[in-house]
Amino acid sequence: MRRFLFMRGLQSLIVLMVMSFVIYGLIGLMPGDPIDLMISADPKMTAADAARLRTLYGLDLPLYQRYLNWLTAALSGDLGYSRLFGQPVLDVLFPALKNSLMLLGTAFVMAVVIAIPLGTFAASKPRSATDYSVNLLAFAGISIPSFWLALMLIMFFSVSLGWLPAGGIAPDGSGFLESLRYIVLPAITLTIVSIGSYSRYVRSSMLEVLRQDYIRTAKAKGASRMRIVWLHGLRNAMIPVVTILALDFGFLFSGALVTETIYSWPGMGKLIFDAVMGNDFNLALVALLFATAVTLTGNLLADLCYAWLDPRIVIGGDEK
Repeated sequence: MRRFLFMRGLQSLIVLMVMSFVIYGLIGLMPGDPIDLMISADPKMTAADAARLRTLYGLDLPLYQRYLNWLTAALSGDLGYSRLFGQPVLDVLFPALKNSLMLLGTAFVMAVVIAIPLGTFAASKPRSATDYSVNLLAFAGISIPSFWLALMLIMFFSVSLGWLPAGGIAPDGSGFLESLRYIVLPAITLTIVSIGSYSRYVRSSMLEVLRQDYIRTAKAKGASRMRIVWLHGLRNAMIPVVTILALDFGFLFSGALVTETIYSWPGMGKLIFDAVMGNDFNLALVALLFATAVTLTGNLLADLCYAWLDPRIVIGGDEK
């Protein structure tokens, strides 16, 4: 186990190093730089002022040299300042991260709790009315664009009925119920969009598992249908589903740009978009690397879950 964790940590470190170079390079190759944005905002800035600022910020150096300077500072614990917000990167990142976790975590849990029973029921009664109904709902959820669904929910619950706010986040110091009113519509939007794909994955995996020999053996031994489906079947069917959930785990920390924009939710998705478009190197790079690190962590947790779901799987080795 320790060797496995060490190797995964080493691999993750290599991935983060490569990703940091790729992200920095892509942002650096974008047309313009922060000084160009300053020039457009201040017509009185002269060419000499712009050249002095580029030298001051190191923007006159080759791209690889600028990356090495950033990497050296980052390894010493200095992640730099956000140009757009005028604050240390972490001071800008953590509030957006908290908002995204609150929204996307709620939607993720709701989608999983609803999708797993739906997919299991559909697979336990293939080609039945239940199966067709679940498939219809799943395809509808997959097909509906999130921006259209968000706009329809705003028009109905906010504009027509006036029950819920159309966007934004609860002010600081608001109570639980007031905060809940602001999160309901964006959470429902993301939940509906996710349920369709999750339930389809569960159904497909369950159909495959329920055809296995050990399921027929359990039936022959007189095990109840509920025990066969929910104990023997679902536990083994969750192995491929866990892979999908692990990949979406990183999505919790990178935000949902479209939904956050429509609902004016100040989360990671909108923050990363603004940082990239504003050539805010430090903020964009740290935010994207953080999302990458969390995705790698989710994959590690998925591997550990495999061993818990199937005792035949040995962490760091082959199957028994």
